[in-house]
Amino acid sequence: MSQDNLVKLISQGDEKKVGKGHVYYTFKNKKGHPGKLSLKKHNPIARKHTVYKEGK
Repeated sequence: MSQDNLVKLISQGDEKKVGKGHVYYTFKNKKGHPGKLSLKKHNPIARKHTVYKEGK
């Protein structure tokens, strides 16, 4: 894996915006996913699953 495939996922927070800004780093297959990545992952600050979107 190269650094080109490394993406930063930023939390959008829960419905009250708790946990907004928490960050995960992961790898992405850019050939299979040309657009922005969006995943639901566990947010330890909000203590629940929240939406994480690909950011800079």
